[in-house]
Amino acid sequence: MTIGVAIIGCGGIALANHVPGLGLCSEARLVALCDSDPATLQKAAQSTGVKNLYADYHQLLKRDDVHAVIIATPNFVHAPMVLAAVAAGKHVLCEKPLAMNFSEAMQMYQAAEKANVRHMTAFTYRFVPAMHYFSHLVKSGQLGTPFHFRAQRFQDWAARNLGWRQIKKLAATGELGDMLSHRIDYGHFLIGPITRISARLKKFIDIRGSAPSELDDWVAMLGDFQNGATGVWESTKLATGRGEGGRSLDYCEVNGSEASAIYYLNKPLEIQIGRAGSAGLETVPVPKEFLKWPGSPRDPQIGDPVVTFRYDQDVEFIHAIRDQRACEPSFLDGVRVQAVMEAVLESDEMGKWIDVPAVGR
Repeated sequence: MTIGVAIIGCGGIALANHVPGLGLCSEARLVALCDSDPATLQKAAQSTGVKNLYADYHQLLKRDDVHAVIIATPNFVHAPMVLAAVAAGKHVLCEKPLAMNFSEAMQMYQAAEKANVRHMTAFTYRFVPAMHYFSHLVKSGQLGTPFHFRAQRFQDWAARNLGWRQIKKLAATGELGDMLSHRIDYGHFLIGPITRISARLKKFIDIRGSAPSELDDWVAMLGDFQNGATGVWESTKLATGRGEGGRSLDYCEVNGSEASAIYYLNKPLEIQIGRAGSAGLETVPVPKEFLKWPGSPRDPQIGDPVVTFRYDQDVEFIHAIRDQRACEPSFLDGVRVQAVMEAVLESDEMGKWIDVPAVGR
């Protein structure tokens, strides 16, 4: 059976990541597009050749040939769109952060589970070959007992306008939800549940592109993991001179009793390893079996590896639907990150350590 897919929210992420990803899936066909902005919708239609266009997602969800939807919209409409989609029996891949708050995210997860549809949170960077291999090194015990986790995301966005991302009622948080959410997921993916945190957020830029900016430009947190490891996270849009996108600093390190491993997004096909007793770090190529996600038909030798790994998340989504299994990462992973984000906000407001609610552990 061909899996009919619709995209709701047809901006840059949809065209850059999801359309090429769906193109790798022989089982899937992009059948409809939806966007509230006519110009964005027309651009996507011209790019994809899709003829079924909608301004109202409720009308799109009535189509019998739409079996799954990809939601790539501003954060404030994630929950209503997901809830409407699962009520219509559609499988859903939703961009991160999953929701505006923990309560919304939990409602979305529970609704999807009750409807028995596949659900996925777009934590795209799990699909970087080096991050996938990193996870294998940790879980197979090659680093020994994990002691420390740390992650940094440093970009230079200066004072340019961020659109909806700088408006609280549309985004809920700034750098926290936009970029640190991925790095919180790194911690869950590599180490496991985070049990408590202490955090700080700060807004440095009040006006972006002549419009008020209401949200954080920088966020940092300390954390404890359930297994006893420590964690340190920091993310900013104001790392002057660092650039942005896949070539700016996206760094993650785990120190274990037997070895340390270091990941950089801009070097997606290698990882650095420092072993106990060695004089320094060794650069190790990612083994062939980790160069693409299991089951992906993508040729890892074709295209820019800083870009092409992103397509594998759509392959995972379609294959989970085909195989009637859970997606990785699922809405549950989105809920877990949302729980940490809510604790970050509370810690910043109250100036103290906050316990993270236990979610599925």
